[in-house]
Amino acid sequence: MDKQLSNKSKMVQTKTMKALVYDGPGKIQLKDVPLPKIEKATDVLVKILKTTICGTDLGILHGKTPSVKPGTTLGHEGVGVIEEIGTSVRNFKKGDHVIISCITSDGSCEYCKKQMYSHCEDGGWILGNLINGTQAEYVRIPHADNSLHLIPKGADEEALVMLSDILPTGHEIGVINGGVKPGDTIAIVGSGPIGMSALLTAQFYSPSKIYMIDMDENRLKMAKKFGATDTINSAKEDVLKRILAETKDGVDVAIEAVGVPETFDICQKIVRPGGHIANIGVHGKPVELQIQDLWIQNITITMGLVNTNTTPMLLKTVSSGKLKPAKLITHHFKLNEILKAYEVFGNAAKEKAMKVIIEP
Repeated sequence: MDKQLSNKSKMVQTKTMKALVYDGPGKIQLKDVPLPKIEKATDVLVKILKTTICGTDLGILHGKTPSVKPGTTLGHEGVGVIEEIGTSVRNFKKGDHVIISCITSDGSCEYCKKQMYSHCEDGGWILGNLINGTQAEYVRIPHADNSLHLIPKGADEEALVMLSDILPTGHEIGVINGGVKPGDTIAIVGSGPIGMSALLTAQFYSPSKIYMIDMDENRLKMAKKFGATDTINSAKEDVLKRILAETKDGVDVAIEAVGVPETFDICQKIVRPGGHIANIGVHGKPVELQIQDLWIQNITITMGLVNTNTTPMLLKTVSSGKLKPAKLITHHFKLNEILKAYEVFGNAAKEKAMKVIIEP
């Protein structure tokens, strides 16, 4: 009888896992939660090998994203190995190593047919938002055929975590939407992970000058190593005065990569006539649009959520060695240290943190 109870207890234990759970603004905890299950034929269950923390996760923690309900497992980035597949999954099999896209797409709705996967009618940004995410031992991935990418053998899986979100976001919403062209002068306001991703991928298009603007001297030094031609510490120097002194009349492309009114305002001031403001940052409160000055300047302003349609191209570029996102990684933690990881990532300037890797 005791042996039977012991076996039953073990079975119960195998049905739970560790996960980082959001319990309301300012509250997260690592705790045991039920193991996810295949719910639809198009699902897969992925065992997480490596995940990370995004600035968006910090925003959720601070109550910036009301769509995230208490009890949700956070995280929308990671790589892992497929443990179980639904009966309708065609492109993957058990044992495959995969990149988890931050965007889930069914591939068949009106928006997916326009390659606007971020607005998928049965997906979009749902991981760690509307459904449980990747900061856990296992995660259920809906619409797996369209929401995962197979990892080539021998690839640096740690580096490929950056392909879940930040690299395609910086590339698509900052660089492509910003219309960066050969010979352009561009400025990236904010040298955090997203700003650095825009810096790395902007170099595909050979701009003549790249300004990185931030208040963190350590990050500005890192930006120089990553390819920035010029840096400006906005806490110590007048950004507009410096840029006007060194350009004809401003920058061709101003990329906002923070998500606060002050950084958006800098972009409005430094963009030249005919220029482009590409907003990547996630804004939690209104900004003041200086339309009385900009209307006559033929300015284009873009913003949006990543579609991840450039992820396959970025994967090839990383695999070839042309793009090296591993240099964005500054810290490593085990899953049982994830609360410490949030502290470090949340105090990036003090801790000299860029991207953190979390693994079992």
